[in-house]
Amino acid sequence: MAVIDWYSRYVLTWSLSTTLEADFCIESVSGLLEQGKRCLIFNTDQGAQFTTMRFTKPLLACDIRLSMDGRGRALDNIFVERLWRSVKYEYVYLQEINTVQEARDGLKAYFEFYNHERLHQSLDYKTPAEVYFANK
Repeated sequence: MAVIDWYSRYVLTWSLSTTLEADFCIESVSGLLEQGKRCLIFNTDQGAQFTTMRFTKPLLACDIRLSMDGRGRALDNIFVERLWRSVKYEYVYLQEINTVQEARDGLKAYFEFYNHERLHQSLDYKTPAEVYFANK
């Protein structure tokens, strides 16, 4: 699970779980809210992790509007879908990952690279961090 700023493509937080329980998603978003990071609209797919009141209630309490993709409509959340494509082709498919901890460590390094080094054509060849922090 990853939360990105749509404007800059900056990965604000991410988490990895071996289950489809909602706790890892709730903890990630709660951490953002505790840091004071707010948005106007929070978009997700219709996964059970994102439709539970335990996930939606804290967002709604912060006056954040919820948006959910239509069933089978990956293009509704195109920036996150594009992020996962990049993760797969630039990291996952190039590695032999044997443990969850190896995956977690590798993803941490990849997201650091993605945010601070990887140039994006759609951002005029700037990094997500350059765009995100320029607008803060």
